[in-house]
Order: sequence, then structure tokens, then C-alpha cells
Amino acid sequence: MTTTLDPPVPIGKAAVGALGLLALFTGALESVVSPTIPLLERELDMSQSEGALLSIVLLVTGALITPLAGKFGDRYGGKRVLIRLMAVVAVGGTVSALAPNLPVLLLGQVLQGAMVGALPLSFIIVRKNLPPGESRVAIGVVSGLFVGGGMVGMLSAGPVAEELSRHWMFALPTIAVIGATLLVNRLMPSDQPGGSDDAGIDWPGLLLLSGVLVTLMLVLALAPEAASQPLVLGALVVSLAVFVTGWVSVERRAASPMIDLHMLARPAIWKACAPTFVICLGTSMAAYLVPQLLDERGDGYGFSASATEIGFLLLPGAVAATLAGPLGGIGDRRFGSRAVVNAGVVMLAVSLVVLASVHTEAWHVVVGKALIALASGLCVTAMMTSTATAVDAKDTGIATSLILVSRVLGYAVGGQLGGALLTAATPSGSEVAAESAYVTGFVIAGVVTSLALFVTRTMPKGVKE
Repeated sequence: MTTTLDPPVPIGKAAVGALGLLALFTGALESVVSPTIPLLERELDMSQSEGALLSIVLLVTGALITPLAGKFGDRYGGKRVLIRLMAVVAVGGTVSALAPNLPVLLLGQVLQGAMVGALPLSFIIVRKNLPPGESRVAIGVVSGLFVGGGMVGMLSAGPVAEELSRHWMFALPTIAVIGATLLVNRLMPSDQPGGSDDAGIDWPGLLLLSGVLVTLMLVLALAPEAASQPLVLGALVVSLAVFVTGWVSVERRAASPMIDLHMLARPAIWKACAPTFVICLGTSMAAYLVPQLLDERGDGYGFSASATEIGFLLLPGAVAATLAGPLGGIGDRRFGSRAVVNAGVVMLAVSLVVLASVHTEAWHVVVGKALIALASGLCVTAMMTSTATAVDAKDTGIATSLILVSRVLGYAVGGQLGGALLTAATPSGSEVAAESAYVTGFVIAGVVTSLALFVTRTMPKGVKE
């Protein structure tokens, strides 16, 4: 029996604006941790490796939730899944706001990670209800506002944590997220489901991927202590290989895989996912190292900045990242994705290497971070918009979720590598990491980022309309 779907209900500027507000506030909630990591390390007595773990655990959860969110959005309707997902985010924000210690705060961040899945769901909604040209601009705007929320979070987190408490820096954006979710629920028409409901959830794939990510984080966290715990590290590496092998095997045979490896094998998809991973890995190392360098109190390096000062110093980078969203979408439409991504990769790699050599003044770090944020945003937005419009509309959620998974995996690995470098370079009994750790981290990030050019130079010039 054939089911006739009602035609999509056109969405107006108010509905798109509601999606944009939700993206803005979720971006703010996501970003409050970054500028306050040094403050949280002191208040909760965390090591730098634990600080790096806190900075990326939300992204690890996002890597698990995003493909499920994209698939469910394609199948059941983007709005329906989005509202339920944001309820989980609201609970996570509340737990983070009330957390008395690190374990509870980590739990809150795990629940907040559901917010990463909101982006592909928003893309599904606008793709179904807007023509191709308008949907591409809307995707760029929503992506840019999500990044722009980072500006709000970075700017407000320090003053709120220092003037009120660290609890309020989670509570305030959580309240805003709840309000924006109610607004989306009121203004956004429900979109039609895109498939049948009889395909089950790939629980084996989900559990195995969870094992991959958790084991990978443990390997990176213990890497600085490899000399004292070689057997433990070796066992974790073997476990990681087993999890990866098992996950690939399960996903290749699953009737409804969590991550469609066949879609991932398409040139248009893997040529976007691979560069996204290495670009975000390099960006994440810088995103972790820069606040630590601003807080550092070393002899001849570091700036002893407070959480509020760090937020203001990171503000230009957040502004640049916000502009990168719409600029990436416009550049993709006018010049093609390959030109935008290649230019962004070159800018990013050069900025990272220069920052490794020149970081004696605060403005060196501020300008470097702004260029890094702009370049990274241009790259990721161009690849996101080109991928979203290069597949059939029914596959939009799955395809964009693959890009987002690559993004969050890159951020998770890069942040943990940055933490491992600083932990290894901090003498026992000291709280000051050696300057060489920062130099090494920025150089590694620049070299890794430049590897993306081997793939991006073979990308198609334009996108499929």
C-alpha cells in the first residue's frame, strides 16, 4: 500500500529565526567550559589531562548521538526528534549546573552532548521546507549562529563564574535553551517522516562505537604516563583495535547500521569526512592550548589571565568563527567548495605554525586564535553545505551527521592530545607546563592540518544542486 505524504509546509523567517536562536543558545551552553577550564581545574582539583577530558566528553557523546539523531530525523521527522533531544540537553545542563564535583559534572556534560545532534536535525527541517538555494543559506546561517553561540558562552562564562559561581554559567544558557526549544515547538511546522518505522536501532554498533571512543580517550589520557604503566597502556591499545575491528564488522553487516559505511565510502562523503577530522583535530589542539597559555604563569611565557580576561581575549576568535559560517556558505555557492576549503586549510596551517613561533604578546595569541577560528569555520561550513546538498533530501540527516561525527572525533582527539602534551611537560609537584609543550602542540596541529590538502585538492569544484 502506498502512503501519500502531504506537501511540505513552507517555513517563514520567524521559524528559521527560532531555529537560529536554538542554535545560538546551544552553542553558548557548549562553549562555557572552554574559557573556564583553568578555573575548573583549580576549583575541582583536576589535572590537565582531566581538564582535557572535561573539555571533550560532550563531543564524545555527540559523536554517538549525532548519527542516531540524523537517522531518526530522516525517518520520523526532524522537529519531532529535535524537541525530544533538547529535553535531554536541558536535563544535562541542569545536572552540570548543580554538580558538586567532577564525576557529576562529567555526567552533565555527557547528557549535554545530545545538543550536537541538533544541527543535522535543523538541516533536515530546512532542506525539506526550503528550495535548494535558500536552504543552503539557511544551513550556513544556523551553523554560523551555533558557532556564534560560542562567542556568547566564551564572553559570559568567565564573568558569571567569577561574580556568581561556576554553577550559574551552566544554568543561564540552559534556561535560554529551554525557552528557544519551546519557541521552535510553537513556530516550526512538523515535517513529514521520510521512511518506515520498522528498522530497529543498531545497539551493537552503538555499544561498540562507545567502546572505541572511551578506549581512545583512555589511551590518550594515559599516554604521558606510558613509562610507568606500559602494560595498562598496551592492553588499552589492543582493546581499541578489537573494538574498531568489531565495530566495522558489525556495521558492514547490520540491516540498519548506526553509521552507514556504504554511504561513507562515497567519494563526496569520505572526501569531506577525512579533511574535517584532521582540520578539527588541529583546531581542537589550539582551542585547548590557547586558554591554557593565556592562564599560564611560566617564567617568560604565559599571561596569568583570569577566566574573565580569557573570555574577552577569546572573543575575536568567536566573532571570526561566527562570520565563517555564512561566509563559508556564500563562498561555497560562488566559488565552489574546493576553493573555499583549500584556502581555509592553508590559512589554518600557516596560522598554527606562526603561533608556535610568535606568542610572546597577548595580541599574538588573540590574532592567531582568530585566524584559526575563521579558517576552520570556512572549511567545515563549506564541506557541510556541499555535503548536505550533494545527496538526496531523504539522506540529508545521515550525510551531515557523518560530517559532524568526523568533526567531534577530531575535536575529541585534538583536545586530549593537547592535554596529554601539557601533562607530560609539567614537572612533578609543579602546576606550570614547559613552554616547549605549547610550541610542539601548535606545530603538530599545523602539520596535521596541512595533510587535509592531499584530499581537498581532489574534491569537485562545485556541488550538486
